[in-house]
Amino acid sequence: MPESRSALGRRQFLLTSAAVGAAGAVMPLAAHAAQAPAPVATATLSSARAASSITAATLAGATLIGTVAPAGSDDDASIRPFHYRAKDEELADLKRRILATRWPSREVVTDTSQGVQLATIEKLARYWAASHDWRKLEARLDKLPQFVTRIDGVDIHFIHVKSTHPNALPVIVTHGWPGSIIEQMKIIGPLTDPTAHGGTPADAFDVVIPSLPGHGFSGKPTVLGWDPIRIAKAWAVLMQRLGYTRYVAQGGDWGNAVTEQLALLTPPGLLGIHTNMPATIPDEIAAALASGNKPANLSADETYAWDQLDFFYKHGLAYAQEMGNRPQTLYAIEDSPVGLAAWMLDHDARSYDLIARVFDGATEGLTRDDILDNVTLYWLTNTAVSSARLYWESKLAFFAPKHVPLPTAVSAFPDEIYTAPKSWTERAYPKLIHYKRMPKGGHFAAWEQPKAFTEELRESFRPLR
Repeated sequence: MPESRSALGRRQFLLTSAAVGAAGAVMPLAAHAAQAPAPVATATLSSARAASSITAATLAGATLIGTVAPAGSDDDASIRPFHYRAKDEELADLKRRILATRWPSREVVTDTSQGVQLATIEKLARYWAASHDWRKLEARLDKLPQFVTRIDGVDIHFIHVKSTHPNALPVIVTHGWPGSIIEQMKIIGPLTDPTAHGGTPADAFDVVIPSLPGHGFSGKPTVLGWDPIRIAKAWAVLMQRLGYTRYVAQGGDWGNAVTEQLALLTPPGLLGIHTNMPATIPDEIAAALASGNKPANLSADETYAWDQLDFFYKHGLAYAQEMGNRPQTLYAIEDSPVGLAAWMLDHDARSYDLIARVFDGATEGLTRDDILDNVTLYWLTNTAVSSARLYWESKLAFFAPKHVPLPTAVSAFPDEIYTAPKSWTERAYPKLIHYKRMPKGGHFAAWEQPKAFTEELRESFRPLR
């Protein structure tokens, strides 16, 4: 596309798009200021009787224990144990489909400007078909207490690990797209058992990690309205249902959107939040990004963030625009595992670069198995399209400050979609209690840099214990 058309398209998107996020919802103009949800009682939520549970049918006959609520049981507040085991036939079918991939011609450029490079995805497919073992991930999941409970008509799956240390601080950690509960598995041990991971008993957390509706093992909503605000209301119910009267919350990507909305609800017991992808872009910077006129008075950190955002708005929005406008059209990624993997890899440039290095044999914060565990989860649960609908549902300005009224901590990673400068962060969060510019890490911070991420949560929430 000629630069003039590219710039015009970018301005049009910034001015008119319905803020599609997970690092995508990017309508950062003042005209689209954040909506603060009205406070709600956390005891109940409105029922959506048509919403679906996970069933054996929807997961192609996989073994599921304790996940199916009886018909018409939207008022059922029980918490049921959950177990998942994919059928051997499903895994065989996955391998068959990978090996039967019909490959396109190679890109005609020597860089990533046309998307996921053929050599990278071929390496991924070869490893997936020949070496990846989903059963190892299942075994790790089986060691974690997992549950399902029905909230607002949808079955919500979650991991719940309680610390053995007294006075542990409960934290609810929310993933994003194209992430899942797999992102947070590396931080469970260090948070719940700090003395075995360089901490003290005073650093202990009880950890709750839910699967977003339409993602992973949670149910797929069949009614409209499941945006970050509604999910935040469900999370407030979940924490109350678990008996927690004081807790904190953490999130990045869609997890940040949900966590900020939870804080705006100010439910009883929520003490504060932590985010690794904060919403901080000032109105004047958002307007300048829309016009393409870079301000002359930016600091070094602000310039770094500007350049990241400028690149993202010009080159990184294709997936978010498609899922925000036409998620149902993505039939191909429900039918082709390699197509699904390529779509998920092309989320942000720095993460893709890291993943490409991993499949070239480099040692990074993620492994080939990490990456394929996550893609396989999306494949086996058939959630490529249902997870994409969150982009369609959300009308929030993803990066616009929401003026969260609760204590907030921010960890700014250098390879995030943008590294929020402290100057913007202090303006965005009136009760900022912690800010740290991290030396290494990107969009999937808990997954890629679990040690540093754990230390940040410990330090961030110490004042709130």
